[in-house]
Amino acid sequence: MGLTSNKVLALAVALAVVLFVATVWFWPRLARGGWKSVLGRVGLLLATQLALFASVGLAANNSFLFYGSWADLFGQEQDMGVVVDHSAGSKDVKVVSTQAMDVPGGGRPAVGGQIQKIVIAGEKSKIDSSAYVYLPPEYFQDRYAKATFPASVVLTGYPGTAENLLKGLKYPKTAYQQAKDGKMRPMILVMLRPTVAPPRDTECVDVPGGPQTETFFAEDLPKAISETYRVGTKARNWGFMGNSTGGYCALKIALHHPDRFAAGAGFSAYYKAAEDVTTGDLFHGDEAARNRADLLWSLEHRPQGDSSFLVTTSRRGEGNLKGTREFIRKVKAPARVSSITLDSGGHNFNTWNREIPPGLVWMSGRLSAS
Repeated sequence: MGLTSNKVLALAVALAVVLFVATVWFWPRLARGGWKSVLGRVGLLLATQLALFASVGLAANNSFLFYGSWADLFGQEQDMGVVVDHSAGSKDVKVVSTQAMDVPGGGRPAVGGQIQKIVIAGEKSKIDSSAYVYLPPEYFQDRYAKATFPASVVLTGYPGTAENLLKGLKYPKTAYQQAKDGKMRPMILVMLRPTVAPPRDTECVDVPGGPQTETFFAEDLPKAISETYRVGTKARNWGFMGNSTGGYCALKIALHHPDRFAAGAGFSAYYKAAEDVTTGDLFHGDEAARNRADLLWSLEHRPQGDSSFLVTTSRRGEGNLKGTREFIRKVKAPARVSSITLDSGGHNFNTWNREIPPGLVWMSGRLSAS
C-alpha cells in the first residue's frame, strides 16, 4: 500500500485507537512495581504516541502531498522503466503514459483534455527528468489541428513531487475550468518539481562542476517541448510559474531569460537562493553567481528585460511580505509587475489554491499562441 493510500491512514488510525484502549485497559495491571511493569508502561506509552504521530503525519501528507511515495519519503531513488512512444516527435521527450482528466467527458481528449507523463532528456544540461504535460481539449479538436498553443512551466516547492501539481494544487483541472468559463485561453502546462538532480536542492542554479539546472529549465525544457508539441519557440509563447522554491525558480528564470520566457509567477516565492545542507555549495566562492541568484540584487544591478512578473504574499501568515514589497518596488520598465496580497494565508496548499486560478488567468493574458 502506498504512502498516500487511505488504507494506510485508516490502519494507522485504527492502530492508534487500539493502543490507546490497550493502555487504559492494562494500566492498572502495570501499576505494580518491578522492572517488567515499568517497561510495559513505557512500551505502551511509546507505541501509542508513535501510532498517534504516524496518523497525524499521514493525514497531513495526504492533505498537502509533501511526499508521494515511501521511496520519496526515505530519499531513495529508483530507476524508471520507460515505455517509449516513438510518435512523440522528439528524441528529447519520451511519453511514458497518459491519463484522462477528472472532468465531465474526461475519457475523451477532445472533450476533457489529457495528461501525459513524459521524460525530458536535457540536450545541453545532460539532465533527465520526468514531468507531466497537460494538453487542453482544444489541442485534440479538428478545428485547432494546425494551431499552436502557449505553454507554461509549473514547478512545485522543495522537496515536493510533480503529483502535488495534479492532486493537491489541481493545476490541470483549474486550467480546464478557467478556459471553459472563458476566463483564459487554452494553455499547455509542463509540470514537474525543481529537484531534477535528486535529492539535492539546486535552487535552479548551474552549479560549477555539478547539475546544470538553470540550463535545463531555461534552454533544454522549452526546446524539447516545442519540438514535441504544438508550442511556439518565442518568448511570448512561454511562461514560468511555481510555489515556494518553484516560485523563486519561476521568477529567476523569467528575470534572467526574457528572451525565452515572457512571464514568471511566484506563489509564496522567496527572492534569494537558499544555501543549506539540502543545497550544498552552489556557488563555489563565485560572488557574482551568488549575487545573480539574489533576485532583489539582480533587479537593482542588472538590466531588466521586457518581462512580466506576478508575486504573491499575505499580510498575515507569510514570511515573504517584506521581500515581495521590495521586489515590486525594484521592478522597472520595460518590465512589469503584478501582485496578489491576501489578508491572511500561510505557506501551504490552501493559500496557493486561492492564488492559482487568478494566477493562471494572469499568465494566459501575458502569453501568445503564435
